[in-house]
Amino acid sequence: MGWFIVTFINPKTDFAFKKIFGSKQSKDILIGFLNAILYEEKPVILDLEILDPYQAPRIKGMKDSYLDVKATITGNKTVIIEMQVLNVLGFEKRVLYNAAKAFSIQLRLGEDYTLLNPVIALTITDFDMFEGNNKVISRYRLKEKDDLTDYSDDIELVFVELPKFNKQLSELETLSDKWLYFLKAANTLTSVPPTMEEVPEINHAFEVARESKLTRKELDVLEKREMFLHDSKNAILKAQQDGEAKGRKQGREEGREEGAKEKALAIARSLLGVLDVQTISQTTGLSVAEVEQLQKETS
Repeated sequence: MGWFIVTFINPKTDFAFKKIFGSKQSKDILIGFLNAILYEEKPVILDLEILDPYQAPRIKGMKDSYLDVKATITGNKTVIIEMQVLNVLGFEKRVLYNAAKAFSIQLRLGEDYTLLNPVIALTITDFDMFEGNNKVISRYRLKEKDDLTDYSDDIELVFVELPKFNKQLSELETLSDKWLYFLKAANTLTSVPPTMEEVPEINHAFEVARESKLTRKELDVLEKREMFLHDSKNAILKAQQDGEAKGRKQGREEGREEGAKEKALAIARSLLGVLDVQTISQTTGLSVAEVEQLQKETS
């Protein structure tokens, strides 16, 4: 009997993340994951409906937005989920923008505001969002500035920062630990660990993530996304190094601003020919005119 190595796709790649958590066969996976991360492993979500993650604007002038996974859960709440590997310029504002849009587009013209249902924006990052804070999972909602009383829980922002999760396989204790380890390390494993295999939803997630289950076309898409992320990370790193060098040399605030601008331009250049102008503008924070100018310079 021949032996072969089992490999799993990287859940942090947007294509893989959507396939594992946002496909038709993924309902049980998404329920298990959301209950663990959002509800401290309590079975609050018993059922959900996975929705089209494309958010078309209902107000002229608003941008389209593209999410990784979108679902309606218990209590008619909407959960929007984004897996973000690249720390692009203006990302924190994009999170807020997408949450506000998901909340506002529930209503059609003339409908009553009481029809609005809560939105949870769950953002998973492969970089540190909040420097100086060691929490892996952070939650934000509207509160009074001084006494911290709640204004509303209609929009809640939840962040999962994967670099801050440092537990090894032998140290996993909770369901949340196991899901976070799956996200961070699945593609480095050659088999499903017994302590994770015993959780049906996580075992199913590993099954969906088996590279051998992908079609040739899916493997090609995944490979291109992996290469794109690798190249973009290198472009961001180089832009940061160049910007920091200029900032140190100049010793002024303008230097830091120039570094941020260089970073955005480097990312935009790496996206040309991969994404359309509008999406590059939205991703980098550059204006459409600036992206179009880059396009002319490189053509």
